Amino acid sequence: MSSDDVFPTEVQLKQDEGMVFITWSDDHVSPYPLAYIRGWCPCARCQGHFTTEIKYQEVSGRGLVMENAEPVGNYGMKLYWGDGHDTGIYDFDDLREMCPCEVCDPEQVRMADRVRVR
Repeated sequence: MSSDDVFPTEVQLKQDEGMVFITWSDDHVSPYPLAYIRGWCPCARCQGHFTTEIKYQEVSGRGLVMENAEPVGNYGMKLYWGDGHDTGIYDFDDLREMCPCEVCDPEQVRMADRVRVR
């Protein structure tokens, strides 16, 4: 599935629950824990400049406070975190692939135990 087919129509932050919910154009709602989505930050500072594997990075404290999210072109989303981190652009395809809900990940495999390939 590509972002040409499915794209976010709403982003709802529930900081008190530690969650961000993305509603997609096909009406699917992806529930992302903030620690989960921050842990998969795709930026070069978190992942390195020349890697093809994206690894989960543990983050705590102010790094788990999302302050804002804004679209980047028609392909991604930039997230702004309480610790000042804002260099990660999350591709819509990657965000959708990362959806941890029971429909998208029926075995509920912990994404933090995986390595993703770009």
